[in-house]
Amino acid sequence: MTIEDIQSKIRNNNATMLYFSGEDCGVCHALMPKIKESFSSNFPKIEQIYISASQYPQIAASFSVFTIPTIIVFFDGKEFIKKSRHISVSGLNEEIQRPYGLFFD
Repeated sequence: MTIEDIQSKIRNNNATMLYFSGEDCGVCHALMPKIKESFSSNFPKIEQIYISASQYPQIAASFSVFTIPTIIVFFDGKEFIKKSRHISVSGLNEEIQRPYGLFFD
């Protein structure tokens, strides 16, 4: 996985979600299945990319990710939402619902 690969996916998809986590992050591991389920059920057209910040620190730094977990959602190649550490799945769903509907309905 390279920065160029991720940037290409962001450019070539209408919507992309990056989830940055770490191997030793308990919050990351507890939140990840909830995020996967939520996006698969509610936003199936958003490309989901999961990145280990400890394995790919240069990729995390290029997206200004300095704490984990961090979720960044892009619409039309532009950053729309960036949430870190204490992330509410229902709150995130509410924020994404409107722009997702505009792009895909």
